[in-house]
Amino acid sequence: MSDRLTVWYDGTCPLCLREIALMRRLDRGRRIDFVNVGDPQAACPIDRRPLLARFHAREAGRIVSGAAAFAAMWRAIPLLRPFGLAARNQVVLRWLEALYLRFLHVRPTLQRWVR
Repeated sequence: MSDRLTVWYDGTCPLCLREIALMRRLDRGRRIDFVNVGDPQAACPIDRRPLLARFHAREAGRIVSGAAAFAAMWRAIPLLRPFGLAARNQVVLRWLEALYLRFLHVRPTLQRWVR
């Protein structure tokens, strides 16, 4: 099995584009495949609506979303790996997921500010 990670992101979201640009720069080992869900040619393992609504990644053949997807991405980037490893603790992951859910509520407002 490949040790590459696949990350699906919303290419129309200015916040997402900034985040992915930063992650691409930090991914010096090129271990992450970034897939823009808005690209009609993009291979999507599930319906595009859930992929656009929440951040998703495939790590070791398993699709994860939300905070777990961010943690998977962090584990693939040496600089951020300690944060991703900490998120393997279920208490830490639940806390991160709660923060992520709060972020989703303010995301539309933040997107308008960034545009």
